[in-house]
Order: sequence, then structure tokens, then C-alpha cells
Amino acid sequence: MTQTKITKAVIAAAGFGTRFLPQTKAMPKEMLPLVDKPIIQYVVEELVAAGIKDIIIVTGYSKRSIEDHFDAPNQDLITNLKKGGKAKTALLDEVRAISELANFIYVRQKGAYGNGTPLLNVEHLMGNEPFIYTWSDDFISSSPNRFTQLINAYNKMPGQILAAVRARSDVDYDRYGFAGGDEIEDGLIKVRTIVEKPGKANAPGDLATVSGFLLTSDIFSYLKQAKRNVEGTAELYYNDALKLMIKDNQPVYACEIKNGKYYDAGNKLEYLKTIVEFALKHEDLKQDFEDYLKNLVGDL
Repeated sequence: MTQTKITKAVIAAAGFGTRFLPQTKAMPKEMLPLVDKPIIQYVVEELVAAGIKDIIIVTGYSKRSIEDHFDAPNQDLITNLKKGGKAKTALLDEVRAISELANFIYVRQKGAYGNGTPLLNVEHLMGNEPFIYTWSDDFISSSPNRFTQLINAYNKMPGQILAAVRARSDVDYDRYGFAGGDEIEDGLIKVRTIVEKPGKANAPGDLATVSGFLLTSDIFSYLKQAKRNVEGTAELYYNDALKLMIKDNQPVYACEIKNGKYYDAGNKLEYLKTIVEFALKHEDLKQDFEDYLKNLVGDL
């Protein structure tokens, strides 16, 4: 079987982060830290580990700090770290490596609100290649990582591949879109229907489509068709295009990401949970932080 090498990815990062105001008035939500790295860096590192070379980040007017983060460190920082001995020299190597992770391209979002618009904004950069489309504030921690699993699924069943996780609670059915269809193999279904926030009683299955997608260039013509179907400045969503593709019998699959856990850092409570879990995994902090939490719980 011929393996398709997928080297491009698009990260949507133009949202206002209103759930985190006033913190996000001047700082993008994508730059909120998970201990010592911004959320978006975890996403980028996953992409790079899956073989992605070119990363297009679709941003808004207040997102300059994202570009600065993935740029080479400025001379003042370099000078400061060089004067700090071995520990700071190691930090210098670490921050220098960030800018070398991939080729970064930035596109300013324009057009109708909705997660379909960033895709239309980058059509001219994608050619006819399949690519990854993902968010900047959620991820699935898994092994192999979610993007590798999507690419592997694509090489088995070429088409649109949607990352999916099993619902863990009734609340999930009111938060995410759910896919239903025919099981091809364990954890991989050919999608016949997608329903947004259906509630448990109306869900077509228990696979929630979240956190990333592998798309082909076919998506663009369907997005344009979906855009024509909405009036004026109505919101444009990628799901609108996927539904049109399913109607035309174009192959759309949902791939359960195995050996993983979904983290939604896009709302306050889930963000706080994510920080706690990542601190408990952090090599330098985990024991002291675990002791602190035990004492805190005991005090409460």
C-alpha cells in the first residue's frame, strides 16, 4: 500500500477567548500556560512528531505573541541566558529549538465567523495535498499521537478523517458533535451522519468528533457551497461542508484515538484540571506538587 506523506497542517487560532476574559484581553488564550509551555506549543509538537513540516496558523489582530513565541529568541533574552550559567544555557537551547520545530506561516483570518472560515483563508497555500486541521486550545494526549493515528487511518481509508473520542459522561452529548455510521473496524466508522450537541437521547453513537481532522483538498469546494447556502454574515462551519460531502457519498470517516485522553483547555474548569494533571507529570514538580495537593485536600 502506498503511504501518503502528509506535511502540512492548519491551526485555527483567531478566536477572542472570551471565556477567559479579562486574562485574554491582551494575551491570546492559545498562549495560556500548561505549567511552562503555552497550549499551542503542545499542539505544534504533536504535529511535528507526526511528520508535519509546514504549519499555517490562522490568527486575529491580537495574536502577535503567538508569532513572537515561534520566532527566534531576541538578543536581550539570549544575552541574559548566556550570563546565567549551565542551567540558563540549557534554557537558551530549548527556546531556540522552538523556532526550528517547523516552517511557520501566519494568515490573518477574514470573512464570516465560524471554524470553516480559517480553511477558506488558507486554500491558496494547500494545493491538492491532504492536510491536518486542528485547534489551538484542545488536544488528545495519546500514544501514538492523534495526528499519527489520523494519518495511519487515511492510509487505510483515504477520505476526510475526523478524530474522535468516546463520550465519558452525559454532559459530553451536549458539548460536542457526534458521528454515526458503519463500523469498518474497531474504532473506525464510515460516517453517515453528524449531529452537533445532540443530547444523549438523540446521539447517533458515542463517538464525539473533537480535536483535529485530516482533510483533503475536496473540502474547499464543499465549503464554498456551504458558504453560498448561508445568508449574509451567517456563521460558516466545517461540519456544513462535511454534511454536504456525506450527502454526495464522499468518504468521511471517524477515527477513535486510541490510548488517549482528551483535554479541552478552552474553558476555565477543564483548563484548571489540565494544569493539575500536567503538573503531576512534570519531572521537576510532580512529587512536591502531589504532596501539596494531598495536604490541601487534608486541610479541606
